[in-house]
Amino acid sequence: CSASSNKPVLTLFTKKPCPLCDEAKEVLEPYKRRFILQEVDITLPENSAWCDKYRYDIPVFHLNGKFLMKHRVDIQKFEDRLKKLELQSE
Repeated sequence: CSASSNKPVLTLFTKKPCPLCDEAKEVLEPYKRRFILQEVDITLPENSAWCDKYRYDIPVFHLNGKFLMKHRVDIQKFEDRLKKLELQSE
């Protein structure tokens, strides 16, 4: 079964320190087996475009490369989108 390779990728745009990002990761903890978390530190030179875009908005989440939410985790929205992606990959 290749289910693991079909997991959606949740990208978290973050920087250190980011208490809101830490809080968001805690909220997402129960779902972590259903997605791959990829963190992007917007303070790194190679991420300057993201820094310009999201400097005042982190945490920002993209699911499979598409903007999903910012500031706080919207669990309902996240679950709906995750479910939709899981159904598509079956």
